[in-house]
Amino acid sequence: MAFPPSRLTPEEQKRRRKRSLALALTLGALVVLFYLVTIAKIGPQILQRPM
Repeated sequence: MAFPPSRLTPEEQKRRRKRSLALALTLGALVVLFYLVTIAKIGPQILQRPM
């Protein structure tokens, strides 16, 4: 059962774009936060590992 494609008004397109941007920024911030927490948990000894 396929639905016909609906046309969005310019206002709806603008709201969707803003919502997508907010979601992308939030996801990016979470990735950076997880990265920083991981580095903080590992600590400075990560730079002193044997090669």
